[in-house]
Amino acid sequence: MVNFLYRIFLAFNSTFLIVVIYLIKEKYSLNFLKDYSIYLSWLLFILIPILLTRLSFGIAKTLANDSLSNTSVVEVELANNSFLPTYLGYFFVSLGVSDIPTLIVVFIIIYLFTFLSQSLYFNPIFLLFGYQFYFLKTTSNIKVFLISKKELKKPGDDGFSNLKRINNYTFIDFE
Repeated sequence: MVNFLYRIFLAFNSTFLIVVIYLIKEKYSLNFLKDYSIYLSWLLFILIPILLTRLSFGIAKTLANDSLSNTSVVEVELANNSFLPTYLGYFFVSLGVSDIPTLIVVFIIIYLFTFLSQSLYFNPIFLLFGYQFYFLKTTSNIKVFLISKKELKKPGDDGFSNLKRINNYTFIDFE
C-alpha cells in the first residue's frame, strides 16, 4: 500500500512543474502575499515541488529493500539527457495553456500517463539534490531504472546493497 501511494506521489511530483510554469506565466500571486512582490509568490510556487521532492526521499526509505550485486550489472547508461525532450515538451505545453480549466485537463492527462506507465519516475528536481538517473542492464538481460547519487561509469564497479524498490523496474539508491 505504501508503495502504491508513493508511486502516486512520485507521478505528481514529476508533473507538477507544469502547474508552476503556468502560474508564473500567468503572473499569479498568492493572496496572503499581495502586499509583497509577486516574485515572492513565484518563489513559493517553485519551492513547493522542491519541498515535495525532498519529502519523497523520506517516504522512499519506508519502501521494500532490495539489492543489486556489482557482478549482475553488465551495462550502465546515463539517462538524464533522455528525459530532457519530455520536460521541454511539458514546459511548452504549460506555456501554451490559456486558462485554468485547460491546465487542469492537461495536467490530469499527463499525470495519468506518467502514473500508468509506471516504468520510470523521472523528476528533474532530483538533480538539484545530487541524484542521477541510470539505465542498468543486468545479466538476466533486464533493463532497470536506477536513481542514485553515485557516479556510475562502467558495469561491475559498484554494487547496490541499499536499494528501495519503487516498482519491478525502478529503484532508488540511498547509499
